[in-house]
Amino acid sequence: MRRMLATVAVLACTLALGTACGDDEKSPDSSEETKTIEITISGDTITPNGDRIEVAVGQKIELVVKADAPGEIHVHSTPEQEFEYEAGTTTLPLDPIDKPSVVDVESHTLDKTIVQLEVR
Repeated sequence: MRRMLATVAVLACTLALGTACGDDEKSPDSSEETKTIEITISGDTITPNGDRIEVAVGQKIELVVKADAPGEIHVHSTPEQEFEYEAGTTTLPLDPIDKPSVVDVESHTLDKTIVQLEVR
């Protein structure tokens, strides 16, 4: 009986230490953090204006659009995504992009590229 209890105790400690060590070695997964991209649209001016922004494959992305008039944003991902926004502040959650690529995000209202998402 003692031998069995000792074996169970050793196994439990080994599992606990192995799990703790595994957590220490694990690098943070950037796909777990939401990448927030702030977009300002005033008249025919957009900020950012064609900037390239790095995101991880599968990372959650949200666009926070502050606009003086309603409009539409088109994301050239696969599948493509289209969003309408209102005057004021609108938060648009994108579907995660699951393949490395460069994805254009455009304002169809102003016919301008807002950002290019460099998915790695």
